[in-house]
Amino acid sequence: MKRTPRRRLASALVVAAAGLTLAACGQEYPNSTFLHNSEINTDIIALWDRILFMGTLVFIVVEALLIFTIFRFRAKPGAPMPKQVHGNHTLEIVWTLIPVLILIPIAVPTVKTIFKTQAPAVSDALQVEVYGHQWWWEFRYPEYGVTTANELYLPAGRTVNFTLRTVDVIHSFWAPGLAGKRDLISNKTNHMWYTPDAKLVESAFNGFCTEYCGESHANMRFRVFTTTPENFESWAAHQNGPAALSPGAMAAQAAADSATVRAVSRASVVPAPAPAPAPTMNAGYVFPADKLPAHTVPKTPIPARITFDDNLLAQGDASRGHDLMTNLANLGKAPCMTCHVIRGEMALITDAQATGPSLTHFGSRHTFGGGLFPTNASNLARWVKNAQIMKPGTTMNTFGIGEYSPLMKGNVTAGLSDAEIADIVAYLLSLK
Repeated sequence: MKRTPRRRLASALVVAAAGLTLAACGQEYPNSTFLHNSEINTDIIALWDRILFMGTLVFIVVEALLIFTIFRFRAKPGAPMPKQVHGNHTLEIVWTLIPVLILIPIAVPTVKTIFKTQAPAVSDALQVEVYGHQWWWEFRYPEYGVTTANELYLPAGRTVNFTLRTVDVIHSFWAPGLAGKRDLISNKTNHMWYTPDAKLVESAFNGFCTEYCGESHANMRFRVFTTTPENFESWAAHQNGPAALSPGAMAAQAAADSATVRAVSRASVVPAPAPAPAPTMNAGYVFPADKLPAHTVPKTPIPARITFDDNLLAQGDASRGHDLMTNLANLGKAPCMTCHVIRGEMALITDAQATGPSLTHFGSRHTFGGGLFPTNASNLARWVKNAQIMKPGTTMNTFGIGEYSPLMKGNVTAGLSDAEIADIVAYLLSLK
């Protein structure tokens, strides 16, 4: 039997309805905003539930009246012309008052929620300055002197006040598991605040830019890590320190090692100098990798056209990588310090002038590239070699010799060999 267009449409609608029904049967919605993880989300959920209830009630009543009217007053053979009601003031007043009475229980809680979410944060809130870049996020903690990128650490149970600014175009800051979204607008400072629930220790959430901002808008992501206040203080204290292998860090490590040697010598029965312990860099608190939920671990594919001999990564030397990145004589080959800040090294720019993320404790981050790739040696080597292929639109230079640079529209002639890139990767991963 030949199927008519109407039958085909009905079949398609049945399949679509079945698909939606099955999709609604899932149990986990990690990026849902309908989670009671902060007072802001709780208020938004309550408002949504009220509006959904009122809207559903109005829909049922209106549809019931419509169906009743269709059948009760349908045209009948020989029936007289229906009575005209135009100009019936009583009827007009009634159908004006009914919507007003319906809207009042919706409008009042809506206005209350708006005023609550727009009110200033409490005076002792943690201050976090958020800067949107094309296409990555910068987070500054002014009371701790910390600047980091794409990973936001928050103490559970403490209110956080976000100051939102953009350095280029409009962006929108949204971590749906914790609160609603708020825009970052040129020449304007916006604010938002929320309190991660005290139960959210060792929790991780995805964050996104939700305002189209250019070629890599979909690749502008971040992670939020909530932990105990003690762990947060540990993280912030270490993030405020200099980078590993920088003069400041090495001097501090040497002093600590010397103090340890003196203490061991005084406690030793044999009056002989104790061997110096192997240098170590205390990374402070870092969100445990084994507690990262699967939905927060990026699975972005690496372009096959970027080749790299991963065997070289085992031979990478952090000291050589440090010299490549921080020696001003290498600005022609590896001009890292003209875009990035590494605390403890000679700074050509400030955090406010940097066009790239701070690299001070880069090795302690779980992701890079605007939250697009897991931080590991293999991914990082290919990023350094040709970031413009891995993330379209990025302003990160292409450093691999012979690589095609979409930004420069040509091949790189004065760049880095794979062995040099392996050294830089070893250095970056040492920045715990």
